[in-house]
Amino acid sequence: MQVLWAKSFHLIFVISWFAGLFYLPRLFVNHAMADDSVTQARLLLMERKLLRFMTPLAALALILGAVTWWYYGFYAGKGWYWMHVKLVLVLVLVGYHAWCWRLYRDFAANRNRHGHVWFRWFNELPVLVLVCVVILVIVKPF
Repeated sequence: MQVLWAKSFHLIFVISWFAGLFYLPRLFVNHAMADDSVTQARLLLMERKLLRFMTPLAALALILGAVTWWYYGFYAGKGWYWMHVKLVLVLVLVGYHAWCWRLYRDFAANRNRHGHVWFRWFNELPVLVLVCVVILVIVKPF
């Protein structure tokens, strides 16, 4: 029964983390398009607050995911290859999250090298990962 609580909160934190992963690059799009210092400062503040909120959510999602993973024994045995692919995709998301921090620091230091179109494409990666993860978890194709 306790693992159901871990699983539930894992899902809650994953959904919350994804909300941030979807919204933050949209802020970057607007930031890349902003040409006045007041708007840039406001967006920088929003980006920082969102990142500081998202990071603990990501950590909790990962910790509770690991608890669930261990409980169900996904690390061993046949039929769990889908979980290994899912874990690779989770690592991609962690890397994406870290990349968002780097992009934020570039904006903060006035070193952004990307235009708003690049950020629009950048925004699509978590969507693709989410589609793949949901299919892996529900369908369990291998």
